[in-house]
Amino acid sequence: VQLVESGGGSVQPGGSLRLSCAASGYTVTGNSMAWFRQGPGKEREGVAGISVYGRTRYADSVKGRFTISKDNAKNTLYLQMDSLKPEDTGMHYCAAARARWLDPVLTPADYDYWGQGTQVTVS
Repeated sequence: VQLVESGGGSVQPGGSLRLSCAASGYTVTGNSMAWFRQGPGKEREGVAGISVYGRTRYADSVKGRFTISKDNAKNTLYLQMDSLKPEDTGMHYCAAARARWLDPVLTPADYDYWGQGTQVTVS
């Protein structure tokens, strides 16, 4: 399984970015995936998750600003990030699970496969 993130960068507060996670050896359709981030000096935290049937879950800090989605034809996971804030700064990781949850989970230990991360800087 390989997960490759892209789309990170540097933006000003209030700006937008769309992160992509291209999967190989793993089918995004019908599986559980999520985005995590790790800011400087902070623990890795769950940002958004999507379950087997497309149910979504967001961290309170990003609700109303971020949207997680899948493109089954491209076998890719996305994270649309709008109204970015400085506290959104950090390395953002795509994660995929072998388990097929009906409801999304945002606990790092529950995911089996990880991408290398893409940096998001808001300043």
